[in-house]
Amino acid sequence: MTATISRTARVGAVRQTAAMSRRSIMALVRQPALIIPSITFPLFFAALGTSSFGRATGLPGFPKVDSFLDFSLAGTIVQGVLFGSVQSGSALATDIENGFFYRLLASPTSRLGILLGRLMGAAAYGAAQTAFFTALLIPFGLHVKSGVPGAIVMLVSGGLTAIAVGGFMAAMALRTGSSEAVQGVFPLVFIALFFSSAFFPRQTMSGAYRHIANVNPISYLIEGLRDLCITGFSASACAKALLVPAGMMVVSFALALRSLARRVAAQ
Repeated sequence: MTATISRTARVGAVRQTAAMSRRSIMALVRQPALIIPSITFPLFFAALGTSSFGRATGLPGFPKVDSFLDFSLAGTIVQGVLFGSVQSGSALATDIENGFFYRLLASPTSRLGILLGRLMGAAAYGAAQTAFFTALLIPFGLHVKSGVPGAIVMLVSGGLTAIAVGGFMAAMALRTGSSEAVQGVFPLVFIALFFSSAFFPRQTMSGAYRHIANVNPISYLIEGLRDLCITGFSASACAKALLVPAGMMVVSFALALRSLARRVAAQ
């Protein structure tokens, strides 16, 4: 009897998480204004970089690529996922501001499902962004040398990165309850991206810029995705593309759970 009740509770929690995830995805679909910036800005930077820095591929230390577009794909993917994850955290903060979050707490809804549903929705969007950027840029000369297996790893990496960054944003949303505070993190997210190997390889950097990029986990995530694109399928590329966001995800999810527990306890 106890086992049956426990199994029923688990099934209910999974269904609640799936419902919250669908709600998160549909909220993005119904509000194109939330999607457009995380799609257009990365594509703009990819186009700008390809047209402006095409000759930079001949610099010493620059990896051998067919075009700068191949080099920039990884940065484009991560940039889009980072921007989209900020929107995910902002949406959670909006739920807190308008009272929907507290109505969920008052209902027989799994507390963990509230958080997981939001993060699963972010993961689905991150994977969709990865697929969209890759498919859109192929007609313009993009070559993914790792083929279909590499593309699958890139999709998974995009989803994991969305969960990792979304966890940090969810922690801030739960801690502050303010969508403005979450949106205010956007410049910091862009700075973290700028001080990485997103736009140029670390081998061409010098001084403090290179030191910061060397300790920035985003650099290694991007390099893993980049190797899948310009070098081919390899264990080292997969490890960087998957393990780096997985490690970030563990930390961010722990922070988000702690913030969720504090907000629930405060009610």
